[in-house]
Amino acid sequence: MIGPHRERKSSVGRPVCRRLGLAAVTACLAVFALACGTTYYEIPIETPIQPKLDVSPFQRVLVVGFVAGGSEDVDANQETVRLLRSQLRTKSSLRVIDADILPLIEIAQDQSQSAVAATDDATPTVRESAPSSRASNGGADRGNQTLALPHNIKEEKDLEPYERLFANTAYWKRIGEEFQNPLIVTGTVLFTNRSTAGFVQRDQEVYDNLGRRSVRPIRTYMERKGFILRPKFVFIDGRTGATMYSESYREEVLYNAQQNTPALSSYFELMDRLVPNFLSALSSQKIRGTRVLLK
Repeated sequence: MIGPHRERKSSVGRPVCRRLGLAAVTACLAVFALACGTTYYEIPIETPIQPKLDVSPFQRVLVVGFVAGGSEDVDANQETVRLLRSQLRTKSSLRVIDADILPLIEIAQDQSQSAVAATDDATPTVRESAPSSRASNGGADRGNQTLALPHNIKEEKDLEPYERLFANTAYWKRIGEEFQNPLIVTGTVLFTNRSTAGFVQRDQEVYDNLGRRSVRPIRTYMERKGFILRPKFVFIDGRTGATMYSESYREEVLYNAQQNTPALSSYFELMDRLVPNFLSALSSQKIRGTRVLLK
């Protein structure tokens, strides 16, 4: 009785083993086919981005200057004009006008003083008692404070009074007539220092007892310093002096507190991030990338 029982058990086990073996061979062949039979193709692609402005009426572009402030280590007005003119020469169909960079802060100050003088001249002269005269002078002082423009630009609120300069269509029309009605590029640039301290997450390499490497995120308290760049680009029609388009940006870079990075180097690092956005307003740009195809 024992013999037949063993024989039946053996007859049942052999088909199971054969099926398991066949499945293992099939899986190996499938993996081999996928590894050897599939071909990967990496294809470069370019995605066009349409310009934000219609610059077809213009043949020339004038980057006239910027109301700039912040760090005294960088002349943001001159550096921004030079950089944008250089980029437009190589990446725009418009002819770049080489002209003196305008000191827009001084020009805005002069326009503000002229506006105050014109207001005073237009005020009728009347005889009043002494208290009324003092009240009148106080009102004029308040008007002057409203029109006053800060000489030292340190933060964004210092730039707000200068917005009147870009709304002065008569002034920009005169500039356009002087340079044969180009597209005028101007705006504001604020480049300031930045210091911060707090917990920062970073990756750290860890090795176990067997020498195996792994990367773990850890939080570390760090003091960092860097710079913030806040430009606003204003595009003005030189034929009419009217603003066609404007857009503001903000970029920031931070370094270890012990790292000594020159301010000018950080300025160009931040501008490199913004230049494609600036150019996309004037001409069609292409974003380059890749796609993977399977065969």
